[in-house]
Amino acid sequence: MAVGLFAFLAHLWDRNCESPEVGTGSATHHRHGLLMLELKNIDLTTDRSAARYVKTEIVAVTFAQQAGELISLEGPNRYQAGDALIAGSTGSHWSVSRHRFDAKYEAVPPTVAGEDGRYQARPIPILAKRISEPFTAARSTGGDILRGNAGDWLLQYGHGDFGVAEHHRFTQVYKNLDGTTHA
Repeated sequence: MAVGLFAFLAHLWDRNCESPEVGTGSATHHRHGLLMLELKNIDLTTDRSAARYVKTEIVAVTFAQQAGELISLEGPNRYQAGDALIAGSTGSHWSVSRHRFDAKYEAVPPTVAGEDGRYQARPIPILAKRISEPFTAARSTGGDILRGNAGDWLLQYGHGDFGVAEHHRFTQVYKNLDGTTHA
């Protein structure tokens, strides 16, 4: 039995899986010793199991006074002065570059656009896919590597622009536009 288990783990470790629906991936050794799927060349536009969603959340925003880094549940988020530091309705925190923020969020009165306060996500469709095993994906901004647990969601905002959402949070703040349920 131990030999069979070892062979199976070796197979997982050495695999180089091509997933045409997500991109390419390979097993990597995570810093905590866990086996993780490293997603590369991600393109959910060709993935039949990805669906369109829209964010329905109002968030609290502070604009950064200087460059820095915050640690979200999914990994490090580096930011520059002027970027948006966001606190979501479920307690999550992340950063968004200023040019992306202005395109993705609108001020909720009495907040004035460009000032700290409450903002609502604009109803811009994204692609999302639930990933069944622990994984990593690179963010376009800052080159940060985000990580997701088994069951978390890989989000594609645009070409080369990705995020990760924990399953519980995803089901609370995203609405499916394709008529399917959160799998």
